[in-house]
Parts: sequence; C-alpha cells; structure tokens
Amino acid sequence: MRRHRFLPFHFEKRPAEEMLQRGRSYYEFMNRRRSIRHFSTQPVPRELIELAIRTASSAPSGAHRQPWKFVAVSDPEIKHQIRVKAEREEKISYAGRMPPDWLEVLEPLGTTWEKPYLDTCPWVVVAFAEVHGFDEEGFRHKNYYVQESVGIACGFFIAALHYMGLHTLTHTPSPMRFLSKILKRPGNERPYIIFPVG
Repeated sequence: MRRHRFLPFHFEKRPAEEMLQRGRSYYEFMNRRRSIRHFSTQPVPRELIELAIRTASSAPSGAHRQPWKFVAVSDPEIKHQIRVKAEREEKISYAGRMPPDWLEVLEPLGTTWEKPYLDTCPWVVVAFAEVHGFDEEGFRHKNYYVQESVGIACGFFIAALHYMGLHTLTHTPSPMRFLSKILKRPGNERPYIIFPVG
C-alpha cells in the first residue's frame, strides 16, 4: 500500500483578540465578493489561473483522493463553442425545463438564457468531478465524498480568485455533458461548474 508522504503541520497559536480581528477582517474581505456577469476583455496572466487551481488543490477531500480536475480555456473558439452549447441548454431550460417557482426567484436577478460573458471573459475554467480514479497500474479505484470534496475545492478556487482581485460566476447549465465532449474529457469525469474568470 502506498502511503502519503509526511507533511509537517505548522501550528501557530494566536491570542483570542488577534483571532477575532483576523476573523472580522477576512469576513469583511470575503463579504465584498460578488458574482459578476460582465467581464472586461483585459488579459489575465495564465499564472494567476494556475495559482487559483493550485489553491483549490489544497482543499480537503474524502480519503485524500482529490477527485477534481480543473480545465482552463483561453482559446476564443473553444470558449465560443462552450457558449453556444450552454445557451442552447439554457434556452430550453428557461422555456419550460425550469419550474415556475425557479423562474420566479431568478426574475429579480434579470438573468436570461443568454451568456455573452462566456465569449468576453479572458478565461473559462471548468471544474470536473472525478467519479472514480485509476491507480498507478491503471486499475479503477473508488473516490469518496466526491460532490462534497469538489464543492469545497471550488470554494477555495473562488476565494483565491477574489484574493488576487479577479472575479467569477458559478454557472451550471443543465445538462452539462456537452462540456465533456468539447473539452475531450475521459468518461470518469462529470462537469461540475463553469467559472468565467476575469
């Protein structure tokens, strides 16, 4: 059995007043985060996206399987393919797939099936949930708490973007299987969230 290498735990005890100040400061910082639907076309360095993904990879996961993959896209043609397919599914949803109460709660937000930001944002990052993995010999192994683990990693990703001064939106058209085809993902992965980033 392969064991994970030991990583030291760097514990730093802080006075209660300092912890409270840090907690308040972080809350105020995160409370300024907003979901954005209008993005500048100003380029975003690839390294920033990579750092946000590395931060996401530090999230806890069931049995430390890290059952996620993040696919970052800057190619305008591929981003446009994603937009076309996403809008097709969203149009069907808004026209009858969504129940009336869902449409009612969306109405104050002014959202529609149109998603132009998928073309204009510098990056589209798609998170995939890995429903099972493969060991070093190629044998299939089970992943545990996949949805919960991927959700936590996506939260870390969003927080990292906000900390760097970037913005995003969680977009989940349903169904999302078209993403697997466009991005040529293997059969053991399921699309989880689309993140336009800019």
